[in-house]
Amino acid sequence: MTSPATRAPRFLIGASTVALLASLTLSQAFAADAKAPAKPDLARGQEISTQVCAACHTADGSRGSPANPILAGQHADYLTKQLLEFKSGKRANPVMSGMVAPLTEADMKNVAAFYASKTAKPGAAKNKDTVLLGEKIYRAGIAAKQVPACAGCHSPNGAGIPAQYPRLSGQHGDYVEAQMVAFRQGTRNNSVQMTAIAAKMSDKEIKAVSDYIAGLR
Repeated sequence: MTSPATRAPRFLIGASTVALLASLTLSQAFAADAKAPAKPDLARGQEISTQVCAACHTADGSRGSPANPILAGQHADYLTKQLLEFKSGKRANPVMSGMVAPLTEADMKNVAAFYASKTAKPGAAKNKDTVLLGEKIYRAGIAAKQVPACAGCHSPNGAGIPAQYPRLSGQHGDYVEAQMVAFRQGTRNNSVQMTAIAAKMSDKEIKAVSDYIAGLR
């Protein structure tokens, strides 16, 4: 016959195991009950685009004024991040700060998803004399200045990486150039990486790579 002293440890181990299993079951139940993040409302996004954004970016975010970015086909997470930073003031722009002021984060996600659902139309470079320089910078960087290749972050075809690096393919060259200059001057400072890169580039280099990006596809 087994003595009580021998049986006790087995009883304690059994109780501990039961408690652990109960805890895991409860955790799984809570996880199952947790609501999944709401899917973006594209209809609401289109409504916001029409009412708030269309004057500068066109109703579908396609090829509007070269001074404003093309939003069609841009990554939704990236667009949402930029809108949040306009609202917080991290990215300074008086016009955009006013536009996003009444928008909730849900509104931003909806309109960002709407633009992301559209197909960007191809563009074209304008200056044939600087295309080769622009291509060299985009694909190989500027070794003498320790400027990395744009393709390393934005991909060889300009598709970018969702949530991290924006799509550049076909973007207005004028807009890209303006943003590069803003990074260099410090008037746009919501990317330490881009500020450091632009600081090393001349006007000619910025113009060349911006124009090349406009025709990238």
